Amino acid sequence: MAVISREPTPGLIGAGCRIVAPPGALGAGTSMTAGASFLRPRRRVSAPSHPPGRMVRGPSHGLPDDGVGRGSDPVGMGDGTARRAGARRPAGGAGRGRGLSPTVGVEEEYFVVDPGTRAAVAAGPRLAARAAGVLGDLVAGEFTDLQVEVRTPPCATMAELSAQLTLLRGELASCAGAGNLLLSPSATPVIGGDVAPVGDHPRYREGVELFRTMMDDFTICALHVHVFLPDREVAALVGNHLRPWLPLLVEMSANSPFRGGRDTGYASWRSVLRLRFPALGPPPRVESFDDYRRAAAEMAKAGGMSFAELPFWDVRPHPRLPTLEVRCMDVPAEAADSVALAAVVRGLVVTCARMVEDGDKGPRVSGELMRSAYWYATRDGWPGPGADALTGRVLPAPDRARRLVEHIGAALAESGDLERVTGFVDRLTARCAAPTANAPHTVREACPRSWTTWRAA
Repeated sequence: MAVISREPTPGLIGAGCRIVAPPGALGAGTSMTAGASFLRPRRRVSAPSHPPGRMVRGPSHGLPDDGVGRGSDPVGMGDGTARRAGARRPAGGAGRGRGLSPTVGVEEEYFVVDPGTRAAVAAGPRLAARAAGVLGDLVAGEFTDLQVEVRTPPCATMAELSAQLTLLRGELASCAGAGNLLLSPSATPVIGGDVAPVGDHPRYREGVELFRTMMDDFTICALHVHVFLPDREVAALVGNHLRPWLPLLVEMSANSPFRGGRDTGYASWRSVLRLRFPALGPPPRVESFDDYRRAAAEMAKAGGMSFAELPFWDVRPHPRLPTLEVRCMDVPAEAADSVALAAVVRGLVVTCARMVEDGDKGPRVSGELMRSAYWYATRDGWPGPGADALTGRVLPAPDRARRLVEHIGAALAESGDLERVTGFVDRLTARCAAPTANAPHTVREACPRSWTTWRAA
């Protein structure tokens, strides 16, 4: 099992599988971070603007845990106006022709594991408390006591985001090591996790009461990306445009083939667990932000979600921050992959916001086709076949990724992220060499997720 540490740490899982962290992938260069984003003038930089090794905090907004119970509240739902001095808001938030790229922040969640058994252990609150002395409100507990979460400040460039993420992962790994613990960057617990104590939070207890046994194995770790988009009307319609691309984001991040020592046969078992719930998965297509709120209210009234003001769809205008949040991705093992995915999400948001400003409310994609596309994504991951939700055609993931890069290429070029994203797609493709008649393989043999290298014992 790969773990986050100053040095890559090999480990064993199950019977006959050895997992070794890729050299350098999880060493001192990785980090965990998360946060919201505020629009700033775009700066092209080749290196972080702060001294190496120094964590730079963003505005003291703190990232609330899904808008409830943590951090401050600089922004209300209301009309989406950023109520913080210095937060810039171009019309619509897309920054067309203004030389601006919206800021971005991420949240990453990790399992806390025993260094001897590699099993997930209920030490998340203890580790979060220890790390808070170093990281402050950039670290917190999560839904279960097996997990811990980190949050970056808002970042103007991907170089800045990478520096923050690298430093946060390293600091948290140091705190874990000081407590004789390790961190596992997997979206499901590779070993253990059968009984997961739920964190002490009213919303968590409400979820257990509502969904009962469905919550017993709901131990998952995600990458959430926040892009500054304070106009709620635009944000709701951008969600329509993002819907068809969400399954591809699942494939590009898939990092949960194992659960409790068992090979699930799926690339993203985390996504399978989430899609059991009526209010997790792609958001509904809506005509306006009021329509979005009505849909959430109706779901809550019917018992499909706990709080109408707190939907957990894979895209949502954040309830208490001036951001659009994308929540469908597994947590990657490598910080570089998280940053590249954040660049993809920002490129999508900017591109789609401009389409909305031009009067395009987004494609009408059936819920049935979306479910089919999600299922393909969860099972086969990269580079497997998958349903293009826009056309219904079944195409390999690399082909759909190339179409995605073409779609958002102008926004990526403006922000200086085109090379980073194309390099990420190339890395995924290189990791996943195609099988031949003489060398057949399963997806996980040919395409190890970013957090593992598989070898027969």
